[in-house]
Amino acid sequence: MRLEGKSIVVTGASAGMGQAIVTRFVQEGAYVVAVARRKERLEELAAELKDAPGKVIIYAGDVSNPAVCEGMIDLAVKEFGRLDVLVNNAGIMDDNTAVGDMSDEMMERMFKVNTYAPLYSMRKAIKVFLEQDDESGNIINVTSVGAVHQTAGVAYCASKAAIASATKNTAFMYIDKGIRCNAIAPGGVLTDIPLVMPTANEFGFKRTSSLLTHSPELGMPEDIANAALFLASDESLFVNGSVITCDGGWTCF
Repeated sequence: MRLEGKSIVVTGASAGMGQAIVTRFVQEGAYVVAVARRKERLEELAAELKDAPGKVIIYAGDVSNPAVCEGMIDLAVKEFGRLDVLVNNAGIMDDNTAVGDMSDEMMERMFKVNTYAPLYSMRKAIKVFLEQDDESGNIINVTSVGAVHQTAGVAYCASKAAIASATKNTAFMYIDKGIRCNAIAPGGVLTDIPLVMPTANEFGFKRTSSLLTHSPELGMPEDIANAALFLASDESLFVNGSVITCDGGWTCF
């Protein structure tokens, strides 16, 4: 098992990529704190994985609240004795709005979940990593091809670009401390996000949809989970400050 005994926190764990990541990690022997707002979905996931080699503990909360970000990591340390890996997966989509039409509400919502929440979690995780005997740790951020490719509105793309930048900065800052920080940039993935995202802005969607003619078939959440497994395992020890694009070749165009 590639993650046997590792203590891991995964956000956005109740559906889609986060659920697939938790499932894959627990199957590989990890001890996981699964974090999301929907407690009932987390309970279902924990029940499904009760016989897996690893273990799941649920933590219900909104990661845009810094207290939740601190609490989920404190829980991992309390239950498992340490923190090995933090996976910042939770994220939301905007309505494809261009900057001229962007509302304050949309901008604030995107940055609270997509940018502030990972930064809150990274800040807490780094403090824990540095206090551990071996001063080691591993952060995996889920950014997006939207950080460099115009697949959504300005608020989403900017919020994801910020985390791609924070990934490289964190890897650089703590390179001598045994702490790694990498990111995954998914392209189109089959999740329930389209079911909950707001109605698309007409002008913005017309612009972004022009890229869809070059889009391959949608990936599956398990494709992202496999990339996360590599980054969480010791097989990636020499990978640091990298953004791994998982988009089926979309951004080649």
